[in-house]
Amino acid sequence: MEKIAVFPGSFDPITVGHQSIINRAVNIFDKIIVAVGDNSEKENFFSIEQRLKWIELVFANEDRVSVSRYSGLTVDFCKKVNARFILRGLRTSADFEFERSIGQVNKQIYPEIETVFLLTTPEHTPINSSIVRDILKHGGDASMFVPPEVEF
Repeated sequence: MEKIAVFPGSFDPITVGHQSIINRAVNIFDKIIVAVGDNSEKENFFSIEQRLKWIELVFANEDRVSVSRYSGLTVDFCKKVNARFILRGLRTSADFEFERSIGQVNKQIYPEIETVFLLTTPEHTPINSSIVRDILKHGGDASMFVPPEVEF
């Protein structure tokens, strides 16, 4: 059976930390679906179309990585695409506590699902999309925190 993982998030925008997790995970899974959540109640900095395009550009040369838009529960999306794994990156112990509770609830909803955590590399630990957005809102240069394909 093909090992399909879903890497869910808003990716507003995708960072070098996200890219690193995905690049390392392709050695574990047969296929990774980067699932960009579409939440109409959340105000995003970049349009979902832009975020999807950036991810497609970043992984254009990696056949095992695809990108998809979804809404609703992540486990429902996993069922739809026959994924048995949810991939999550952990930067800090606070990330672990938050992700652990979500993973345990997902396991109750969809017993066949396994949540797999990968630790970020040390140099990516402080990087997240919120920091990138804050830098951009204040006119700073965030290019070192995002893949080269992400142009503002």
